[in-house]
Formats: sequence, structure tokens, C-alpha cells
Amino acid sequence: MPSQMKEQDSIPVSKVQRAAKFISTGAKVGGNYVKHYAKKIVNPSLEKEELHQNNAEDIYKSLSQLKGSALKVAQMMSMDKNILPRAYQDKFTMAQYSAPPLSFPLVVKTFQKYFFKGPEQLFETFTRSAVNAASIGQVHQATLNGKTLAVKIQYPGVADSVSSDLKLVRPFALRLLNMNERELDHYMEEVEERLLEETDYLLEVQRSREISQACSSIPNLSFPNYYDEFSSERIITMDWIYGKHIKEWMETNPTQEEKNKIGQALWDFYHFQVHELMQVHADPHPGNFIVQDNGTLGIIDFGCVKVIPQDFYHGYFSLIKKDLVVKEDELNQIFYDLEFISDRDTEEEKKYFKGVFKEMISLLGKPFHAESFDFANDGYFEQIFQLGDRISNEKMFKKSRQARGSKHGLYINRTYFGLYNLLNQLQANVVTTKPEWLK
Repeated sequence: MPSQMKEQDSIPVSKVQRAAKFISTGAKVGGNYVKHYAKKIVNPSLEKEELHQNNAEDIYKSLSQLKGSALKVAQMMSMDKNILPRAYQDKFTMAQYSAPPLSFPLVVKTFQKYFFKGPEQLFETFTRSAVNAASIGQVHQATLNGKTLAVKIQYPGVADSVSSDLKLVRPFALRLLNMNERELDHYMEEVEERLLEETDYLLEVQRSREISQACSSIPNLSFPNYYDEFSSERIITMDWIYGKHIKEWMETNPTQEEKNKIGQALWDFYHFQVHELMQVHADPHPGNFIVQDNGTLGIIDFGCVKVIPQDFYHGYFSLIKKDLVVKEDELNQIFYDLEFISDRDTEEEKKYFKGVFKEMISLLGKPFHAESFDFANDGYFEQIFQLGDRISNEKMFKKSRQARGSKHGLYINRTYFGLYNLLNQLQANVVTTKPEWLK
């Protein structure tokens, strides 16, 4: 728990301080490579596992002290088992639940900036230590007028350093993701837009209310109330949602019926947002969901929301039509529209990538091709990971010098990958609804 972790009394805020931290971490990573190759001279069969572990430790330690967008990117990458070596994935997963929290004096300073009072003057009780700390901010528990509240405080300097941090993190991302610069830049603008929105807590409160209200009729979901009088650009106060995160809840050995119920609520929540609201809670990591004692699923974070453009929506979701893969002309046009292929490709590249994306669509679309789908089927997920591994190691894929896919797909893909992952953790069998136009 964060309360047991060493607290930070300061956080690098200026561009110079944050750049210095990245440079020192880069030097450590470079030193790790030197040590690895020195050992390899003596032992030619030495694998890279120790190197990955040392680098992951040094990079995560640095990012967790800097906090903000760099740590958020690490969290995003940890959700995809195909992106990172296991050592990085294991370490970066910590960003989903916990990072070293800031000390109480820094929390007080933030409150005084926005409310001219400390938290202990605003609330009847307020925990001096964070009960949860992650990439963008940390959460404290408070009470007032008989209500238990969650108070989320953004780390100092995070909002102002998004753009500069992403520039600094590029060398790490290029090395870890094995991308060229042009390919990475294709998506960086989209990441920057979403991260800037995530640091705007007033926007988060507004979206939280809008989406919560729109989804209020979906069975077995619950949402907190938000309190404007104790919220600002960098602080959000909401109801405390009691319960267990999905991993903890699964350790209580729920029945299959209970797992299916929570899984169905999760599926229905995402289905409604995507197809009715045309915007979606695009941060489906386990820390944002709480299973309550009454059997409902609490949704606690609307910081990352992706608004889905109409033209992208139609092309993207047309791909789940089962018979589309045999309609060559229609599929071809959608592949162009979604930027899977382009006129810059050679005929050989077009043929190869059409085949790759057909294979991916057929596999990833399986849950939509039946009335219900058993996400407890680990074999299905193994197929996905094996396909990803195979494609990423193919010569044609590795030598491609351009990005594949619209930037709008970045967060939608992430959303569905996270949703599938959560449903697999729940071992749930759900009715996989889809809109009428896709039936």
C-alpha cells in the first residue's frame, strides 16, 4: 500500500530538473548495457533477462519519481503483453495500482493554492498518507457530514510538463517499442491530447457526470457523486466507493454467476458508450473498477475519454461484420480509410498487410461473431499473443517504415484490449451485444 511506501518530499517540476532525471536514467541504462556485454564476452550464452530487469528497475524508479505523463505511458504499455519484455511489463504494471506517494506537506500546499485552506480545515477527517498513488495523482480518504469521500490530488507540475515529458520519453519509447521516429510521431500527438485532457480535473468532473448519468440505466453499475465545492483544476472530491478491485475480488472465489454478472455489466458499459454516446472511458485498467459488496461494479475514473469521430467509427466497427473478409472491394476501401495500407506501399506490402490485418480482424472479432463469448478461454488469448509475436518478428513487418492505423484507433484498440483483458481476469461468459446495423 502507498502508506507503507517511502513518501516523496519533492517532485522535479521544471523542464531542466525533469530533463536531468531522464539523462541520469539514460546513463544508468547505458551502464547496464556495458555491464551486460562485458559479461557476455565471458559467457556468450548469456541471455538479456538480467539486462531487462536492471533497465526496467532503473527506468521505473525514475518515472515513478517524475510521475505524470511518462509514468502514464509506462502504465499504458504494461497493459499489452506483446509490447514489452516480461521484466518491463512486471515492473510497469505497478503504475496501474501504486507509485511512491507525495508527502503530506506537498498535499497541503496544493489545497492552499486552490482553496486557501489545508485539507484538515475543509474536511472533518483527512488521511495524512495517500491510500492510493498512481501516475497522475494520488487519493486520500476524507469524511464530512457523515459521508466518506475520495479526494484525488494531482501531482505538482504534471499538467505543465506533458509536452516536454513526451519529448524526453521518446528515446526510451523508440528503443522499447522498436519503432522508427516517424511511426512514433504518428501517434504522439494523440497521446499528448489525451494526457492533457487527463490533467484537466474540471473536464474530468464534467465528463464523469455526463457519462454516469447517460449510463445510469445499465444494470449492476454504480458511479460516485462529485462535489464541486471541493474540486478544482487539480483536485477532485467524490464519494468513496467501498469494495474490492477485480483481482482482490477474484481471490474471494465468486461463483460463475457472479463473475458473469460483473462481466456483463462491464461489457454493457462499454457497448453503450461506444455505440450510443460515441465517446468512451478509454482507460480500462483494473485500478479503475471496484466490485462492491452489493454485487455492482463501481466506475471511479473518467480522466481518459476518447471521443470517436463518425467516419472512423463506421469504418472501424464495420470490420466486425463476419462476412466482410470475403468482400474484397469493401474491405480494401476500409483498409485505406483506416490507414492500414496506403498508396506509399509497394504491391508486395499491400498484399502482405492486407493478409496480416485480415488475420487479426478474424481473431479479434471472434467475440462479436457469436451470441455470447467465454472470456475464460485462455487458449483464445494465447492465440492473440502468439499471432502478435509471430507478426512482430516477420521480416516484412519489421522493415515497414510507416505507421499502420489511424491515430483514432490507438485509444479504441487500447480500450478493447483492456476490456478483453478484464473479462479474462473475471473468467466471465458474456452476451456480446452489437448495434443493429452490424447484425
